[in-house]
Amino acid sequence: MTVLGASLEQIGLLAAHVAGGAAAGVVLQAVGSRTLKSLATKAARTGAPIVAGLRGMPAWWLGIAAGLLRLRAEPLAPAADALFSRLLLVAGGITLTVAATRVAVGLVREYVQSPDGPLPSTSIFVNLTRIGVVALGALLVLNALGISVTPVLTALGVGGLAVALALQDTLSNLFAGLQLLASRQIRPGDHITLDTGQEGVVQDVTWRYTTLLAQGGNLVVMPNAKLAQSIVTNHALPEQPLSVPVEFTVAYGSDLDLVERVASDVAAATVADLAPALADYEPAVRFRALEDSGIGVTVVLRSPTYADQFAIRSEFIKRVTAAFAEHGIVIPYPHLVVVK
Repeated sequence: MTVLGASLEQIGLLAAHVAGGAAAGVVLQAVGSRTLKSLATKAARTGAPIVAGLRGMPAWWLGIAAGLLRLRAEPLAPAADALFSRLLLVAGGITLTVAATRVAVGLVREYVQSPDGPLPSTSIFVNLTRIGVVALGALLVLNALGISVTPVLTALGVGGLAVALALQDTLSNLFAGLQLLASRQIRPGDHITLDTGQEGVVQDVTWRYTTLLAQGGNLVVMPNAKLAQSIVTNHALPEQPLSVPVEFTVAYGSDLDLVERVASDVAAATVADLAPALADYEPAVRFRALEDSGIGVTVVLRSPTYADQFAIRSEFIKRVTAAFAEHGIVIPYPHLVVVK
C-alpha cells in the first residue's frame, strides 16, 4: 500500500525520525533548563522573556529538522516528498511564529513595565506587537506553501482604502490611543478628571478604549478618540503630591497670629501622621477675605495621591476644630437674625 507513491514503511521511518528528534528536544530542554534559568537571571529584563518564549520549542524544532534531514537523505516519491516537506516547513513556520510572538510580547511587557521605560505599561503596545509578529509569520507560512506573497500584498494595498473606510472609528481610536500614550500626558495609575464629569484612575489603554476605575469601584470605559478631544485634568502631573486646600472662617476679634499658629501646627501633624513621606512639608495658612460671617482662612495641606486627600482633609477638620475649641477660637456659622 502506498500514499502518493510512498510506501507505508517509508512514511513510518519518516515519522520515527520526527518522533526521535522531538524526544531529543525534550531531553535537551530538560538538561539545559537549569542553564537557561541561570542565563535568564544574569540577563535580567531580557533573559526571562526569551527563556519563557522558547519553552517547549526545542522538541518541535528538532523533530522538524530530523524529518527534513530524513527527506533529504532518502527522498520519497515526488508527490509525497513535496507534501511532507511542505507540512514540515509549515509546522516550522507556525512554531517559529509562536516562539517569536512569545519573545516579542514578553520583551515589550518588560520594556514598558520598567520604571525608566519611555512608554507607559498598556496593552495596546502588546497587542500591536502580537499582530505584527503574527502577520509576518503568516507571510512566512504562505511562502512555505508556495503561495506568492506579492499578489497578497498588492491585494491588501488595493483593499486598504476600503478597509480604512470600514474601520474608520476603530482606526481613529487606535491612533488616538497611541497619541495619548506618546505624549505621556495620561499614564496608567494617574487619577484624571474629564470636563464631562467622569473621573477615576487610568487602568489601561487598549486599541479602542481607555478604562478608568472610579472611586465607587465602577469601571468607566471611554473611546480613545473621545478622551483625546476632552479637557483632562491629570492630578498626577506635573508631580504626584498635590495641594489640598481647606477653607473655613474664624470670628471677628480672633487672635489671627494664634489662629495661624494653631492651624499650621495641626496641619503639619496631620500630614506627618497620615503621609509620613511628606513629613517635611510646611503647610501654608492664608487669610482669604473679610467675609460676612467672619474672616476667611485657607490652609493648604499636602497629599501623596489624589485619593489620599479625602482622609487628610477629614482628619485635619476634626483636629483643627478640637484645637480651636481648646484655644477659644470661634468658627462662626451664618444664621438668620430677625429684626423687629
